[in-house]
Amino acid sequence: MAQGSNTGNRAVVRGAEPALDSFKYEVARDIGIQVPQDGYWGDLPARQCGAVGGHMVRRMIEMAERSLTGHTTTR
Repeated sequence: MAQGSNTGNRAVVRGAEPALDSFKYEVARDIGIQVPQDGYWGDLPARQCGAVGGHMVRRMIEMAERSLTGHTTTR
């Protein structure tokens, strides 16, 4: 990656970062991953971090599909 490039993950909607961060911790707990207390995820294996991200995406797609069909009930 080029030096100085800032290609980190960013929320598309301004102000959504706190909700997404909270969602990340919720998903991690739900799938049984020990949540880092200091907020540093770098000590976790990539497989675990990827699992959290994958489950987040799966749930967000489910929420979007429910909103498109008018079904607002969760899981």
